[in-house]
Amino acid sequence: MRALERVRMVLVGTQHPRNIGSSARALKTMGFGAMHLVAPEKFPHPDASALAAGADDLLDGACITATLAEAVAGCTLVLGSTATQRAVPMPELTPREAAVRLLEASRHGEVALVFGPERTGLENAELQLCHASVCIPTDPDFSSLNLSQAVQVLAYELRLAAMAEAGVDAVRDPLDERPPATHDEMERFFAHLDEALHDIDFHKGRSGMTVMRRLRRLFLRAAPDEREVRVLHGILADAQRMARLAGAKKSQ
Repeated sequence: MRALERVRMVLVGTQHPRNIGSSARALKTMGFGAMHLVAPEKFPHPDASALAAGADDLLDGACITATLAEAVAGCTLVLGSTATQRAVPMPELTPREAAVRLLEASRHGEVALVFGPERTGLENAELQLCHASVCIPTDPDFSSLNLSQAVQVLAYELRLAAMAEAGVDAVRDPLDERPPATHDEMERFFAHLDEALHDIDFHKGRSGMTVMRRLRRLFLRAAPDEREVRVLHGILADAQRMARLAGAKKSQ
């Protein structure tokens, strides 16, 4: 997704190579093609590759810098992920608010989302390079998130925001790709439905016109596809068969 290409995901001073690998995997699943590492303690490392689970291209192409200032150079907006507000006063955003802000700013240049070391998080000096902080609203009784989990949450929010911006549904059922049944197919179904309702004596001697009008509106609003209409035909045929068997038993 083009919008995500302008968002730098920056990990600062990561201590455990497994977290680098897990973060690469998290970013890859959300459509990111790059990651930035600031002074990682152990990288490259076999543990990073093992936990990347196929996202080796992000590890191989990681941009490694000595300082955060180098990693965010040229960015028009820098947000720092932090669990607690430190001495540096700054606006605090939710992950969803942060994702929207980042994508809006990315229209004018590259932006960055920064994650601190596992033990300490971002230090005050690093937060001073950020325009605002991002805090994931975890349960206060158990608020500890693994670094790669925080990366996954924020990468997910960025992907949702990018999809919304592009006019793509976040959750798409592949069945929704099938076109609705044609007018002729629906009319054959309505004829079968009317016949079946009479066969099972649904109307109890009353006119079925009002019921059929309502059922027509219901099924036209649902816009079933051709396969779904076939399933409905099958249900009606079984109901008719059962009604005929019941009638034959009564007449014996």
